Amino acid sequence: MHAAQLSGKRLLRCGNALPDVEKRRKVGDRGALIDQLWLAIEACRASTRRQRSIEADAVIAMLRRSEGATVDEWRARTGWQRHTVRGVFSGTLKKKLGLTLASVQEERGRVYRIGAPANL
Repeated sequence: MHAAQLSGKRLLRCGNALPDVEKRRKVGDRGALIDQLWLAIEACRASTRRQRSIEADAVIAMLRRSEGATVDEWRARTGWQRHTVRGVFSGTLKKKLGLTLASVQEERGRVYRIGAPANL
């Protein structure tokens, strides 16, 4: 951001648009403003990661239940789209965490459950 050709006003608007940032009226020291922006951006990213981790833990707990969970139950719990849920299945649960997912068609729809770890 220090090398970016953004005007001071644009940097100020970006900074004031971020949550939990003290709003500024003047640019003042450009370097200090950019440093403040980076800190605010990193805080937002960390908060988002924590929230995703909490949601993922809750969803994994749903899959560990004996009754399992359907994609629609996941969506109701997290507010995610169907393609996001399927991406979590294949990317996070299977590839990153090495979990095995079993699915069975039941009355309430396709039900997913966590089985034994895939890498054992």
